[in-house]
Amino acid sequence: MARPRVLSGIQPTADSFHLGNYLGAVRQWVALQDTHDAFYAVVDLHALTVTPKPEDLRRRTRVAAAQLFAVGLDPERAAVFVQSHVREHSELAWYLICQTGMGEAARMTQFKDKAAKYGESSAGVGLFTYPMLMAADILIYQTDQVPVGVDQKQHLELSRDLAQRFNSRYGPTFKLPNPYILKEVEKITDLQDPSAKMSKSSSSPQGIIDLLEEPGKLRKKIMRAVTDTGSEVIADEENKAGVTNLLRIHSALSGMSIADLEARFAGQGYGAFKKEVAEVVVDTFAPIRERTEKLLADEAELDRLLAVGAERARAVARETMAQVRDRLGLLP
Repeated sequence: MARPRVLSGIQPTADSFHLGNYLGAVRQWVALQDTHDAFYAVVDLHALTVTPKPEDLRRRTRVAAAQLFAVGLDPERAAVFVQSHVREHSELAWYLICQTGMGEAARMTQFKDKAAKYGESSAGVGLFTYPMLMAADILIYQTDQVPVGVDQKQHLELSRDLAQRFNSRYGPTFKLPNPYILKEVEKITDLQDPSAKMSKSSSSPQGIIDLLEEPGKLRKKIMRAVTDTGSEVIADEENKAGVTNLLRIHSALSGMSIADLEARFAGQGYGAFKKEVAEVVVDTFAPIRERTEKLLADEAELDRLLAVGAERARAVARETMAQVRDRLGLLP
């Protein structure tokens, strides 16, 4: 029996993944490669919506790919590739843009949020059509399931709507993708502001845990994390938000329940607790950092691994696109 196909992607917009990326997506992708026909892309075309410097995009694309392999994605079990290496993504995106209504595109919350943040006149057309490119990413692989969090469900719904519309107008062409709801991850917050989500765009450097951070810096950040008055290590969202956040981090990485951690640190105070949280973080991320650096030190081998993934992806994409062009009436 064929495994269900899964597709997901991550943008190369930073010099390191952070703890939220790792827990909320990447770690779960590793598990999915054992149960699914897995396709994972570094979506560099999506990153162009914020006009990065070319040298930054080139470096960050390799860094993102290296981290994916370093956390455990296996090129033998998953196609790991760079989005722009499969040119059919861009081609299908244009065809889907032509199937999308203006009002439909304008309702996408990501465009509205970013247009409000940067000013509508500064938001590029690429940002407006971003969801159609995302739909192309999904539909081109005849994807069965797409790992999503709650904030991405709207984009998947658009992908389904466009697939249904195309199939209705031109004949059966695309599978309708279904959401694969990722395991709910407890909200990880900023180390310096426990009321705010840990985020590359809004957290201060001291508030965020990066996978590629040096162990010494990781330890310092944890030890300096905001807690509160008192010394009890207990989960209390309202009165002990900082301690609660550190308990969640320890639990997510160590596998121990928060109740067990509360019992373990009863009467010990914050110092001993923070020290162990720091060690759990370092023990998790130091090996990933070492593997990432090793991969980045051999660019030719990293590029070879990505080429293998791209060839696997292209084989599927070419088959879909031959059918799409024929359905649309484009000359062979």
